[in-house]
Amino acid sequence: MKRFLLFICLFISVSLFNCESSNKNVTQLSPKEFQSFLNEDIQLVDVRTPKEFDADHINYAENINFLSDDFLNSIDKLDKEKPVFIYCRSGKRSGKSVTDFQKVGFKKIYELEGGILNWRSEGYKTIE
Repeated sequence: MKRFLLFICLFISVSLFNCESSNKNVTQLSPKEFQSFLNEDIQLVDVRTPKEFDADHINYAENINFLSDDFLNSIDKLDKEKPVFIYCRSGKRSGKSVTDFQKVGFKKIYELEGGILNWRSEGYKTIE
């Protein structure tokens, strides 16, 4: 019984450590915080589909479709030494894409909390 409890405690500790370490270089930003970084020199990636991007997007954004077969190759071409700022519609796709950004070597990832829906709801403008 003691071994079983020790195993469970060890398993939980390792699981928590792994979850924490995989997201240590990711920071979620509110729309206000996200907006304060925006300029033409940042790497801003909209991971929505091209159709969504064409409808509207945040100024300075580059569209790299998370659902495309070429997503990993496309983000691998970005500068991994510079921070990357990512967003999608609601935060789901950008949240899932974090693993891919880490996989190709990004050191610092900033994600827009709640995606472009939250951005618009806070009154920030998009480009149509």
